[in-house]
Amino acid sequence: QVQLVESGGGLVQPGGSLRLSCTASGFTFRWYAMSWYRQAPGNERELVAHITNTGGSTNYANSVKGRFTIARDNAKNTVYLQMNSLKPEDTAVYYCRARNGNQDYWGQGTQVTVSS
Repeated sequence: QVQLVESGGGLVQPGGSLRLSCTASGFTFRWYAMSWYRQAPGNERELVAHITNTGGSTNYANSVKGRFTIARDNAKNTVYLQMNSLKPEDTAVYYCRARNGNQDYWGQGTQVTVSS
């Protein structure tokens, strides 16, 4: 059974940091590119960050460049999103996604709220 389980969300003040984790099971994690997406109320789901299966290449939405870092540990079947200098506009539900060809899996999401 495929599972992607996100954790690490919560309430943080502007300027603060959080680290999200997404742990995978039920498929061969190291074969899959991984991404983080987010969706704020009333908005479309948007790509935040992407990492290739080996971790050799990453890319980011312009809105988070220089503040967020995506990384993965294939030995732990886990992808991370380090989020620094958080802003209220980063408030959203954050989802991880695994893709390999036409195999496409999503987690259930974790809420991140940036507010004073």
